[in-house]
Amino acid sequence: MNRFVVISGCSGGGKSTLLAALAARGHTVIEEPGRRVVEREQETGGPALPWKDMRGFLDKTLALAEHDLAQTRADGGWVFFDRGVIDAVTALAHVTGQPLATWLKGEKLYTNQVFLTPPWPEIYKTDSARHHGFDEAVAEYDRLQDAFETLGYEVVHLPRISPTERAEFLLGHLLKD
Repeated sequence: MNRFVVISGCSGGGKSTLLAALAARGHTVIEEPGRRVVEREQETGGPALPWKDMRGFLDKTLALAEHDLAQTRADGGWVFFDRGVIDAVTALAHVTGQPLATWLKGEKLYTNQVFLTPPWPEIYKTDSARHHGFDEAVAEYDRLQDAFETLGYEVVHLPRISPTERAEFLLGHLLKD
């Protein structure tokens, strides 16, 4: 049984906060590859930043997401990914105009259920790693929802509730299957 759960959706929709709530419950969490790439590029003065070199940024993000997936072991418990391979591939397909299949081999990488954080304007913020505006975040969300559905995943929309309640909702959804 695949124990890898991806939490995706709208930028600034509360994914990282939800992952922190899951980690506090003892679950393994894998931080967002794109944010790690931005942090590393900012620390080293590298050019692979989404506002400078989107393609370079996405190539590094995909490589890191694939590395995360290859190196992570479930060890009997759930492993929660803050975004992942499909997020990076969806962005690459958008930027290059090439289909998702260009980068995917067809196998399911995560549990059948993918959890999406919806656009939530009341909590959306830009920061040093997120320069894009809310409208762009919503467009990204729409692309991701379409991509996961196209790839045969069951999309579960996370409600706009506290991180603790979201964690309970998510875990309850996983345990009922």
